[in-house]
Amino acid sequence: MLNWTNQFNIFCFLDNRQYNIAPHEYECLLGAGASHFITSDDLQSLDAFLKRYSGWKFGHLSYDLKDSIYFSSNKKEQIGFPRLYFFVPQFVVFIRNGELNIIAENSEAIYKAILDQRIIYAEQAYDLHIQQRLTQQQYIEKIKLLQAHILRGDCYEINFCQEFFCEEAEVDPAIIFQRLMEVSPNPFSALYRIDDKFLICASPERFLQKSGNKIICQPIKGTVKRDLLNSEGDENLKQELKQSKKDQSENVMVVDLVRNDLTKICKDGSVKVDELFGIYSYPQVHQMISTISGELKNEMSFSKILEATFPMGSMTGAPKYRVMKLIDEYEEQGRGIFSGSVGYISPENDFDFNVVIRSMMYNTTKEYLSYQVGSGITFYSDPEKEWEECLLKGEAIKKVLDSLG
Repeated sequence: MLNWTNQFNIFCFLDNRQYNIAPHEYECLLGAGASHFITSDDLQSLDAFLKRYSGWKFGHLSYDLKDSIYFSSNKKEQIGFPRLYFFVPQFVVFIRNGELNIIAENSEAIYKAILDQRIIYAEQAYDLHIQQRLTQQQYIEKIKLLQAHILRGDCYEINFCQEFFCEEAEVDPAIIFQRLMEVSPNPFSALYRIDDKFLICASPERFLQKSGNKIICQPIKGTVKRDLLNSEGDENLKQELKQSKKDQSENVMVVDLVRNDLTKICKDGSVKVDELFGIYSYPQVHQMISTISGELKNEMSFSKILEATFPMGSMTGAPKYRVMKLIDEYEEQGRGIFSGSVGYISPENDFDFNVVIRSMMYNTTKEYLSYQVGSGITFYSDPEKEWEECLLKGEAIKKVLDSLG
């Protein structure tokens, strides 16, 4: 399917990698080709676009869309994804309950074309030199400055991110995606293309899902590296994460933030925490995930939902407005699509969007490849351990890039 998709300048391939994290809808879902699209970051224009075109829509929300909701910033990033982009696909292909579905006028021909694709694994070696925007010492100094803000009462928690990048990078995004899925399959993975811009995503996190008038959010806060060579040790690490007061405090702060966001768009008394401090296991790490849900008010538009909830609290911190100002002040790079969201809107106006983390961004024209990692900083954070957590979160990506050399 991916090889067949490669002919399109615009496509969005979403894959849950056979995880069954509830609520669960599709094994994988592809929108390819664009018959109509919108790039305006005016949210009312987005509402009009969504009403005008029925059927499927795919697209993304860049972190920088917050400029249209909160405040503008001059932070620059190199990849160049629009702040907002949605498209009506020419073709939709999905697998659900073990059954392949193709939505197109010539579905039989497309099915044959997909089956006729040869799966080619390139053996070409790439000359990639990974650089980092901050040294370890510079990172630690910034964390200490952020903790001074927390001590003064400016904020409770802040998600601080740093960038790793390669210049003069000539790679095949489809090959990198396949290798990343071998190393780190995750339930909200995506390969997404807009012309010369690619997102190669192995995200474990859901931002928002709407089904009928129910909406859920599943923020991640709390990470520990797995011990894959020792099952008893791995289980002990899992239990340590579950009992960690530091991780619980980070997680509950984000849960409270999400609850507050959802109360703006949900019926009174309907917002609840379905699961607090759930522990989920992934190939490299155990994660602490909570689930918050609510019942949407009547006639709630997509733009109103975004204005209340975006950017996601797990990628900002609390209180949201103040920490976004600090992010703008202290991070060296713009985030772009990183810590934004990619997903789909169904013909029934339901939707599902991920959080863009554990991801590579690649611009083929600039030959610039980038990935960002971050962690939640509190007053009790150990700066050196936060640095190590960042390296852990980027470990799968670095392993893939090193394997290409």
